[in-house]
Amino acid sequence: MTNDLQIPTRPARMFIGEELEVTNWDRIQPLYDELLNRPVDSTDDLRHWFRDRSELESYLSEDFAWRYIRMTCDTSNEELVGKLNFFITEIQPHLLAYGNALDKKAVASPFLSELTEEGFAVAVRGMKKGIEIFREENIPLLTELQSEERKYGAIAGAMTVELGGEEVTLPQASNWLQSPDRAEREEAWMKIQQRRFQDKDELDELFDRLRELRHQVAVNAGFVNFRDYMFAELGRFDYTPEDCFRFHQSVAQSVVPMLNQLAGERSQKLMQGESPIDVLRPWDLKVDLYGGEPLRPFGTGEELLNKTIECFSRLDTYLGDCLRIMKAMGHLDLESRKGKAPGGYNYPLEEIGVPFIFMNATSSLRDLVTMVHEGGHAVHSFLTRDLPLKSFRTPPMEVAELASMSMELLSMDHWDVFFENPDELRRAKIQHLESIIETLPWVATIDKFQHWIYENPAHSVDDRREAWVRIFSEFSDSVTDWSGLERFKEYGWQKQLHLYEVPFYYIEYGIAQLGAIGIWMNFREDRKKGLDGYKAALKLGYTAPIGRIYEAAGIPFDFSAEYIGRLLRFVGEELDQIKAQ
Repeated sequence: MTNDLQIPTRPARMFIGEELEVTNWDRIQPLYDELLNRPVDSTDDLRHWFRDRSELESYLSEDFAWRYIRMTCDTSNEELVGKLNFFITEIQPHLLAYGNALDKKAVASPFLSELTEEGFAVAVRGMKKGIEIFREENIPLLTELQSEERKYGAIAGAMTVELGGEEVTLPQASNWLQSPDRAEREEAWMKIQQRRFQDKDELDELFDRLRELRHQVAVNAGFVNFRDYMFAELGRFDYTPEDCFRFHQSVAQSVVPMLNQLAGERSQKLMQGESPIDVLRPWDLKVDLYGGEPLRPFGTGEELLNKTIECFSRLDTYLGDCLRIMKAMGHLDLESRKGKAPGGYNYPLEEIGVPFIFMNATSSLRDLVTMVHEGGHAVHSFLTRDLPLKSFRTPPMEVAELASMSMELLSMDHWDVFFENPDELRRAKIQHLESIIETLPWVATIDKFQHWIYENPAHSVDDRREAWVRIFSEFSDSVTDWSGLERFKEYGWQKQLHLYEVPFYYIEYGIAQLGAIGIWMNFREDRKKGLDGYKAALKLGYTAPIGRIYEAAGIPFDFSAEYIGRLLRFVGEELDQIKAQ
């Protein structure tokens, strides 16, 4: 692929035909009816039936993906919003009902046990769980939920503040938090918080609607609460809520003390600086401790992409070629602008097999990390694109995030592409490794908060605010002074998109972060073996349970305090070595 880049084309549509368009449900229904009514009289018939179903579902998945991508690129465009909502309201409800009917047909087949190829066992257990929790009365509720969830992006995407005499998005404003000028940092932090605070009631009301709808879905499906429903819906066969609680405890025991140590060191250093501070405040947490200007690893989105391609290529030629193909196909939108939805993502495109990366780059180190993170997801899509069924190509998030978070660490040896100055490179590595120590407690905070929310579905806004502050305090450092800022702390959870749009999708970041450190440890010991293990695990897609996929990478699937402690000691040792350079 390197010299003569081969741009992939989608496979021919052998079942659905080349002219299909999602203009109304009547165009789609005959295909589902054909699958539902088709006689399956042999193992080969069943295998062919699965391939045809996968072709149809891949097409519809990609159609929805493009609607979502285009809407998030311009949330103010009513036509794009309408096209997405059309799919959610007019197509999605039918897909839920037919999907359940097709699962039942597959599970009832006497030939199912004869499909022994790798992946079918995992797919079948997922279908059986889906049948178990499906309820016809939940279809309109799930449709309403999808529409309500999308409102968060529109609210957050419209948030701007004025800094430096210009209107900027909140991602752009966050760059001011790295300014050596403390007054500038405080101004930026306060404006960001005040802007979010301005919409707190609207976001509370939206969340209340989401919580009520989600709880009703869970009750309809026979669950006590939405948390238990989501564990089933997400197919969490490999761990339980109790394992999550163990993760919370392990992080509190093994990681929060390191967080306190970092905050203490930051406080001492800033107290001794050219403009000494008296106490560590929230706007002091991102500034360089040595008085350096904010790191600017790139200027434009184009530069960010080109440098990432070079970085990936140094690590492995194949990895760089994945991004080159995406660039050639225009499958990226990287720069922040008004009206664009917040956050970043890599969206798989199931037919073509070449994903789309969306982000809000503003020339910061965080943006560099986001790019290599989403690039790791993209590589995962490429490595699984030839698996025969859509379900095989759709790994659980504990594996998907392993791909992205490992890439952050594996690529770090080549960040000199972004930082020619050795001191800046050193600062970037220190900041990133320290951010890992900060990430695990934040993941524990968000995850524990979600457990509380849905274990207490009748809670009030005041109850929720108090629970957030209590849980936030468990996993945050005891050095930073929030005096006079309590009203902002109480609503800190509202900045987390996942709580609104993808509930219970967050612990995966913590699980995968542990796995990524494990892969990085292996990479440090033997570069080739570590990288080969990483790629071997990703190639499996979802044809094996999570534990076996982690095993293929050469790492354990382990939440214990002992294991987390060992991983974090390794990170600490790496940090000490970099700081000593």
